[in-house]
Amino acid sequence: MTVKQWLKDDFEAGDLPLSSGETLNSARLHYHQIGELNAPKDNLILLPTYYGGAATGNQPWVGGDSPLDPDRYCIVIPSLLGAGESSSPSNTWGQQAGPGFPTVSLYDNVMLQKRLVDDVFGGASIALAMGWSMGGMQALQWGCLFPEQVRAVLAICCTARCYPHNRVFLEGVKAALTCDQAFQDGHYRRPPEKGLRAFGRVYAGWAYSQAFFRHERWRELGFDSVEALLRFWEEDHLAQDANNLLAVLDTWQQGDISDNPVFQGDYTAALATLTVPTRVMPSTTDLYFTAEDAQGDARQMPGGSLEALPSEWGHIAGGAGRERQSHQKILAAAHSLLSKRDP
Repeated sequence: MTVKQWLKDDFEAGDLPLSSGETLNSARLHYHQIGELNAPKDNLILLPTYYGGAATGNQPWVGGDSPLDPDRYCIVIPSLLGAGESSSPSNTWGQQAGPGFPTVSLYDNVMLQKRLVDDVFGGASIALAMGWSMGGMQALQWGCLFPEQVRAVLAICCTARCYPHNRVFLEGVKAALTCDQAFQDGHYRRPPEKGLRAFGRVYAGWAYSQAFFRHERWRELGFDSVEALLRFWEEDHLAQDANNLLAVLDTWQQGDISDNPVFQGDYTAALATLTVPTRVMPSTTDLYFTAEDAQGDARQMPGGSLEALPSEWGHIAGGAGRERQSHQKILAAAHSLLSKRDP
């Protein structure tokens, strides 16, 4: 493979009408790109980002022995609105700064990404829409809304909507953050450190499985104790903006493939439009995007197939480069989908 560099750019979208009825002023979509679009414009791969993740978090899926080869494909990673790289509470000015940031849906994210693909990449055909967690939710929505443009979908450790228990889990981590007096309903002058640390600690217990801790799999990450792992999660969340975390958490909680003007809440009808090859890959030990919920979704997709990741790493199993065995299975699935629908 030729050595290529990731390019970073921003798509300036102007004032963006949102599905909530609000408008995001001067909307900006940050994205990373590697590889070039071919003449037929049919070699684009789209990798939307996940909760708490920057665009760089998806880069381990690309290059090396991966089927996501930048010598062959134009690979684009668009960053979620609200997460700190695209328009977000932390980088927006005026009335929409901080807690004034408007409500953004997954549909809003995908429709903005659609504009990026159409305006910057000439309406390219998408060889594969692929993502983990919230990234997978966006990939499913791409396949649902634009089946003529998307040729295959790979959705990892996610479901097509936020199911009730998933929503309750998120209420718990949100409460841990917002109970910090320094949070001040989002109008903080300094980071609410206690709340951010609590958020990270609570989240760690959900991100992995019971077996992960029982069998001390955290040692594989280089930690010498559970406490060391928890401190890592604390520090990771101290580096994030509290309002950003809550803005994207709200997007996640409201996530529903049918919650848009096209399907108007008809979940069954939305799933039925996924006629393109759609591989759903839950982790067998995911505590909030459960394998049972993912299986129920996949059964209603005409193009759907389910391939579970047998892992003790819980939700984290699906992250790019996080757990070797799952990582290889995910890349094998991507290879299979690209081979079937290759340009």
